[in-house]
Amino acid sequence: MSHRTTSHWASRSIRTLAVAAAAMLALSACTAPAQTPTGGGGADDVPLVSDATLKDHGLAGLDAREIIDLLDAMPTAERPDDLMVSIRPNELVITDAAQQETTLPMPDDQFYVSIAPYKDNTHDCYFHSLTTCAGEIQNADVHMLVTDADSGDVLIDETRTTFDNGFVGLWLPRNIDVTVAIQYDGRSAKTDLSTSSDDDATCVTTMQLT
Repeated sequence: MSHRTTSHWASRSIRTLAVAAAAMLALSACTAPAQTPTGGGGADDVPLVSDATLKDHGLAGLDAREIIDLLDAMPTAERPDDLMVSIRPNELVITDAAQQETTLPMPDDQFYVSIAPYKDNTHDCYFHSLTTCAGEIQNADVHMLVTDADSGDVLIDETRTTFDNGFVGLWLPRNIDVTVAIQYDGRSAKTDLSTSSDDDATCVTTMQLT
């Protein structure tokens, strides 16, 4: 193979990897900044988000669940636009505009998943971002039925109001499989989810109401 052919394939491979990386970035946090959070925030990793920044947004001293619940309840227009707060199965990743990063552990016994039911419009998402993700059905009452897929036990059976960003947040037990059914405006959707793996989704945007 000639040097020119080798260079051509190397260049093509680099472009392919770049496209794949960009696709994963988009799936990881809805609308992502220039660089995806990497996790860590230690002395040998990227710098930590400053205490002043966290304090400015009312997040200083809060644990992962407290931050999630606080931002979930906040109107979209009031959520910090200079932070990405990305929910992973085992950690909450906070990244500022300078790509400084802080991570907080998620509860050992609880798994968080955010669901955006939709009728017509949706977007790709895998790890939920509390500051950038937006769903179609906002501030609306939807009925949620969540059952343990193995035992059939009902975990949630109630009407929830979607947050201002169009999502419903669920705190579920870890290490189980569940079936989630949603009803809204005479339509319904159902899906199966897992809370067992570090790779399980925390953002579900595939439940189309029909």
